[in-house]
Amino acid sequence: MKLVSWNVNGLRACVKKGFLDYFKEMDADIFCIQETKLQEGQINLELGEEYIQYWNYAEKKGYSGTAVFSRVKPISVRYGFNQDVDLPDSEGRILALQFDSFYLVNVYTPNARRDLSRLPLRLEWEDRFRSFLQEMDQHKPVIVCGDLNVAHHEIDLKNAKGNRNNSGFTQEEREKMTLLLDAGFVDTFRHLYPDRIDAYSWWSNMPGVRERNVGWRIDYFLTSTRLNSLINDAQIDCDVRGSDHCPVVLMVGVIT
Repeated sequence: MKLVSWNVNGLRACVKKGFLDYFKEMDADIFCIQETKLQEGQINLELGEEYIQYWNYAEKKGYSGTAVFSRVKPISVRYGFNQDVDLPDSEGRILALQFDSFYLVNVYTPNARRDLSRLPLRLEWEDRFRSFLQEMDQHKPVIVCGDLNVAHHEIDLKNAKGNRNNSGFTQEEREKMTLLLDAGFVDTFRHLYPDRIDAYSWWSNMPGVRERNVGWRIDYFLTSTRLNSLINDAQIDCDVRGSDHCPVVLMVGVIT
């Protein structure tokens, strides 16, 4: 089974930069996107009859949003956290699809902001998200993908020393990522490639940054640890343009 995840940083713009060509080339079973930045009815995405489209739009126009395109119809779909939780589900950040043998969770994690003004909310989100995944994991294994907005270890960004305590690399955010993995999940890329350097999925739009590969790895596929033996490959398609992020890919065996 092939799964793809891509923060497109505005789907309408990404479509003009080759999104559909990449989509067709990948021929994925499940294709997830984050930061769609659109509302219902603002795009007519023709992906072929074999794909079922699921969208979670943010209430704020031109902001956030997630979508999943799946060849297999899920048993159920959850849009965000439970409605009684006072967290930013109105931002369209989560789509959770239940299939026969696993859950697929597509997520766009809130950014703490440059001045860290949203860090308290971010940390609250992390605790709720971890519980959200653990609850599902009690019933079926979970595959999590998306922009998690954190570089977990120093190997996961080019300039660790210069970015220490910056948004996405604060000690608090990194510790929450550790807690999530310790709760029964694995970072599939590091599982297969623990020592690979210069492997990034996001680059600043400043001139020359991407060309010099001064990046961060903040886009992930995580899986329940009991799926470890089924992880065949995890890729970062760093040469694919169209967004300030590049797609990440997971190849996994049949889950029974």
